[in-house]
Amino acid sequence: MPQEVWAKIEPLLPPRPEHPLGCHNPRVPDRKAMEAILLVLRTGMQWQALKATGICHPSSAYRRFREWAKAGVFHEFWRLGLVAYDQTMGIHWKWMSMDGAMTKAPLGGQKTGPNPTDRAKKGTKRSVLTDGRGVPLGLVVAGANVNDHKRVEATFESIPVKRPVPAADDEQHLCLDAGYDCQAVRQWGDKFHLQLHIRPRRAPATPPKKSRRKKARRWVVERTHSWMNRFRRLLVRWEKREDTFLAMIHLALGLITWFHFLPK
Repeated sequence: MPQEVWAKIEPLLPPRPEHPLGCHNPRVPDRKAMEAILLVLRTGMQWQALKATGICHPSSAYRRFREWAKAGVFHEFWRLGLVAYDQTMGIHWKWMSMDGAMTKAPLGGQKTGPNPTDRAKKGTKRSVLTDGRGVPLGLVVAGANVNDHKRVEATFESIPVKRPVPAADDEQHLCLDAGYDCQAVRQWGDKFHLQLHIRPRRAPATPPKKSRRKKARRWVVERTHSWMNRFRRLLVRWEKREDTFLAMIHLALGLITWFHFLPK
């Protein structure tokens, strides 16, 4: 694990618990456990495969992962990344994008469902909201059979930092694909004073010629999904529990925020 990553995560770790009867086995160092967790996230390897690496025993790494996930370490790591990004560059609230991505979930578990694009096999969907540069601002997970438009409000509510109320002369825009083309989403956008840009479900046979003056803005959320898939543990979901799966995603979002957008 790079020193710059460890320097940001170490202050967030909860204090070491003291065993009431003592323990004859020395506790695995926190950095070794975090390196094992990061290796699992990056490669998608099984926890038991950590035995061959010699970094940390699988049971110790997974126990520490559950302990830190329960303490909210990975969510706080992501939130602090957004705070630092807002202080240095400023969150680009004016143009936001949202989209969902489906992944396989062979073991099933919480927040999974039949995937309509994979012969009804078990799958999960993550809904991600990004700012105008592609910084992940919000995230929720649901079953693969849940429509995108049903996760819009929950995705906005998951933003870990405060969203400024748009002023009359400074509108906030939200770019969406055809999966969000419904009246409920439009009413929700009016309620929160958002200017929605939704691709219609039935596009004309001859699409209008694109103007060079108009900038493409929705692609940034697709790029963020691609970055998330680079973490192989997220490409195929092996966690049955919702909290452990979210903890893995929060760690990935924190790494993306800290090291893709903040100045070095």
